[in-house]
Amino acid sequence: MRDDYLQAAYLVIPDANVLINVVSRRVKQLRRGARPLVESLEKLLPEDVALREVIEGKISYALGAD
Repeated sequence: MRDDYLQAAYLVIPDANVLINVVSRRVKQLRRGARPLVESLEKLLPEDVALREVIEGKISYALGAD
């Protein structure tokens, strides 16, 4: 996992627990064959693709009511 992507994703989703859950769910989707929402000229790991999607605003999330 690229540290620069992680730091940039923290700026979008500052809560580490939420960020981990969002990225984890997306990585599972990507590993099951979902198409990436971002393009890259380099070969990225699913974790990096998910982080890029967060950074670029391609993934949204909603917190449930307690």
